[in-house]
Amino acid sequence: MNRNEHKPCYGAMFPDTLHPRQDRKVCGKALSYTLATAGGFSRADRKVEVNLEGWEECLQCPEFEACYKLSLAKLTLEAAISNL
Repeated sequence: MNRNEHKPCYGAMFPDTLHPRQDRKVCGKALSYTLATAGGFSRADRKVEVNLEGWEECLQCPEFEACYKLSLAKLTLEAAISNL
């Protein structure tokens, strides 16, 4: 794998937080979340899950450090712009 070629999951350890879906699991390579509603209107629960198989694959990947940094950068930017 050269510097310009990455796996399709590169930078996607965490799920998309800008486009949440109610009552459905939103998945990244290693982590996911579910936003549950009560009666379809108000938020009743939030759940975060770790995909251990996906996480172990990430840990074994030679691009782990750079991928993790990119994943965190994306998550940080999503958090920064989510309330604009």
